Amino acid sequence: MKQITESDKDVLEGWRKEAKEMTAKKLPKFIKKLCTEYNHDYGTICHAMACAGVAGMYAVNSDSKQGGITGFQAGAVMWETIKLWGVFGEGPKRMLCLHDMLYPQYESKFRTISQETWDDLQKQARKNIHENVSAVESVRAHWRSIINGKVPFGYRVENENRC
Repeated sequence: MKQITESDKDVLEGWRKEAKEMTAKKLPKFIKKLCTEYNHDYGTICHAMACAGVAGMYAVNSDSKQGGITGFQAGAVMWETIKLWGVFGEGPKRMLCLHDMLYPQYESKFRTISQETWDDLQKQARKNIHENVSAVESVRAHWRSIINGKVPFGYRVENENRC
């Protein structure tokens, strides 16, 4: 087994390239290589797992009669993967491209939340205030302010009727 670290950029880039060219036939061998040919450290195992997962997605996309997904579908796959991996828990989520801050037309992305998110936050705050009676007072006060209609951290609830 080859000892690998995150400084082995060429190896990691090779995995990424190989993952993007994956087929169902080549997938088992690729995963086996990632698992048995390298002695991973704390970081490289994460790269290997990500490459294996993406390779599986590329294999299904290239080999399935229903493959050839759109960009919209790729986004849905990403959110489903995040949901299934479970690392961010329940509730609304948002991913932001922070380079969008370079363009004034994207200002609302960084200052607003949807009505659906606001409703969920208020619902969760109500639940938390009843179930977490031992929470510190500053947190309980924050939950009460949300319940009472104060949108936190300077955000606004998005106006759904924007043109």
